Amino acid sequence: MKIAFLGLGIIGSAWAKNLIADGHDVRCWNRTRKDFPNFCDSPQEAVREAEVVFIVVADPPAVQSVLDQIQPELRSDMLVIQSSTISAQWTRRFAAQVQGTGADYLEAPFTGSKPAAEKRQTVFYLGGDAGLIEKARPVLEPISAALLHIGPLGTASTLKLAMNMNIAGVAQSLCESLAFCRAAGISDEVFFGALARNASRSGVSDLKEPKLRQRDYSPQFSLKHMDKDLRLALETAAELSISTEQIRHLKALYDRGMEAGWADEDFIGLMRLVDANR
Repeated sequence: MKIAFLGLGIIGSAWAKNLIADGHDVRCWNRTRKDFPNFCDSPQEAVREAEVVFIVVADPPAVQSVLDQIQPELRSDMLVIQSSTISAQWTRRFAAQVQGTGADYLEAPFTGSKPAAEKRQTVFYLGGDAGLIEKARPVLEPISAALLHIGPLGTASTLKLAMNMNIAGVAQSLCESLAFCRAAGISDEVFFGALARNASRSGVSDLKEPKLRQRDYSPQFSLKHMDKDLRLALETAAELSISTEQIRHLKALYDRGMEAGWADEDFIGLMRLVDANR
């Protein structure tokens, strides 16, 4: 298929490489120029003649900027797959903008960090018409472990924020419990050995154990993106009139990490806020 891929960050670049390896005609664009196959000078150039358009950028303003630029190029035979993590409110707004051109819009946030994207283990949360999922299946299924239809437009974005709220909470508990043991002279080997046999072991602890042991905070999922997701979660919680005490506490910790200059590092780098031996 002819695919336009807009956004070559940690995840986007892995997906684009896999789509190219699958034999698709993929034209790519990123806000900052990259040495990447079939790189285009503008998003309009990348989108022209495409059948499928992927958007994987940082936040709602970035999605808005991309859509404003490519809107004149969108046609009724195009499918826009929007995979940036945004909120339901923004999803409905962007869907209306795309659908106003006659093109189709599929809400497709995802779970899975850099290793999952590279190994085609991404899990997509899909919102919108079931028929559009079938239209997208030839490009989504080969780069993913599962396609989950969540419901109408907006539901997939809300679920994605909920999952990231959970990840942020689990990760912070992991960091604080590890720091607790380190301060008491308990080795990382003993801590993680015990955690492996404990009911609280998780996918987060398995993924982040090597990074915490080595104090390696190179990004699999950057702190700035989780900080943004917690902000969107707070905004959505206010719309839904639900309690946000824990999210607010987490957001304050992420803001401290941002102020410390760790924005582009992995979110597990917040370990440094509690580790006396950092």
